[in-house]
Amino acid sequence: MQLSDIVNVSAAVSATRSRLKKRAFLRDGLRAATPDEIPLVVNYLGGVLPQGRIGLGPAIVRQVAAESPAADASLSLAEVDATFDTIATTAGKGSQAAKRNALGRLFSRATAEERDFLIRLVLGELRQGALEGVLVEGIADAADLPAADVRRAVMLAADPAPVALAALTEGADGLTRFRLEPMSPVKPMLAQPTDDIGTAMETLGEAALEYKLDGARIQVHRLGDEVRIFSRRLNEVTNSLPEIVEATLALPARQLILDGEVIALRDDGRPQPFQVTMRRFGRKTDVDAMRGSLPLDAFFFDALHVDGDDLIDRPFRERFVSLAAATDNEMLVRHEVTDSPVAAGRFLAGALEQGHEGIMAKSLDSAYAAGNRGADWLKIKQAHTLDLVILAAEWGSGRRKGWLSNLHLGARNPADGSFVMLGKTFKGLTDKMLDWQTQALLEREIGREEYVVHVRPELVAEIAVNDIQASPQYPAGMALRFARVKRYRDDKTAAEADTIETVRSLFEAQAGASV
Repeated sequence: MQLSDIVNVSAAVSATRSRLKKRAFLRDGLRAATPDEIPLVVNYLGGVLPQGRIGLGPAIVRQVAAESPAADASLSLAEVDATFDTIATTAGKGSQAAKRNALGRLFSRATAEERDFLIRLVLGELRQGALEGVLVEGIADAADLPAADVRRAVMLAADPAPVALAALTEGADGLTRFRLEPMSPVKPMLAQPTDDIGTAMETLGEAALEYKLDGARIQVHRLGDEVRIFSRRLNEVTNSLPEIVEATLALPARQLILDGEVIALRDDGRPQPFQVTMRRFGRKTDVDAMRGSLPLDAFFFDALHVDGDDLIDRPFRERFVSLAAATDNEMLVRHEVTDSPVAAGRFLAGALEQGHEGIMAKSLDSAYAAGNRGADWLKIKQAHTLDLVILAAEWGSGRRKGWLSNLHLGARNPADGSFVMLGKTFKGLTDKMLDWQTQALLEREIGREEYVVHVRPELVAEIAVNDIQASPQYPAGMALRFARVKRYRDDKTAAEADTIETVRSLFEAQAGASV
């Protein structure tokens, strides 16, 4: 199979908004692959480079890509994969130059379209509309299997590539090998956001409410005297969390798969800011020293397996009972069941008063649909809005190709009239907004730097953010977290945008709420 075949499928998927058409393009692409090629096709169409980080940063990748592209497509998938294997495993003296040269040889044989695809693949920027949910459906269509069966196998395998190979070469029988097993991570169940507690309760009826902790998601596995802990991305972080290992081994159950959050707390039990927790989470050096100064606590909200009993197909109400029986009550997230919007509102107010970011509302009848972001779990968080100025924008890729998409956002510095960058976002933008802002920003262009267009700081946008976090990346030492565009403020000038002092006050208020 040629690289150009995958690039064409990716382009077709990106160009349509129809889920059925996306599925059809993915189906046809998968059916054209040989068994040896299927895992690679799935990874590439999912925007995943199997080799992971290959030791080449964005500047080098884009510098290599500046050379003239090939006129005709000639690269096979096998050649591309072999090159990335070579780059990933090259180490030692002179390795950086060797990696660069290998990438240069690959790019010299790539057409402009292939090169653009590879750049975004290497840099993790391949947003092409083939989200995993659609990709799973494409795999199911290619194998003529129910999407629910394939989705469940992907949940248990934590990777769609081996599932695709089994489904397309062995059919339904191939999916039976994917089982829930302690010590093997599964994809976590996700939640949909909603801003309104009333709507959430109307959707779910009687629901389980939980404090939404602003920590790091963990999946804890126990098999006898062995414990393994995985992050939300399913990276193993066991060695970074010795106190969680010890707490798990103190539980009576011998086999466990638990879902929860790890968080750093202050002496009074209130949460530390998210970035404080992240100073510990995943740390590989000086763990014992850091543990003494910054201990972590785990709070669990779901159980997938307890002592030989698989729970993922049980309703949430039963899973929580099993969770409570298998753990210390102090390790359970704050939990309440109600059908009253008034009671739910009080529960949300209590969570915010305690310094947490909001609450979760969960259907009592829901199975554990790992990897799914359905309406059975809803998260209600308090969002803040800021009126910020657009300083620059980046050209989009995939379906947004040809539009200025990723916006650079800045707050006003009243001391000298300048603007201080706080972060970027491409979220919340409709096609209509993208079309309008591309024209509006190009009219204000003052310079370009590769794929970034710098503009006169004139346009103001209302930006919703979950919070402000400390960040050494930006000059103010702060960055927006989960920023998204709500609307453009054509009623405001840049001189009326929010100031850096306003942003800092919000940052300090959040920190104070955690004190």
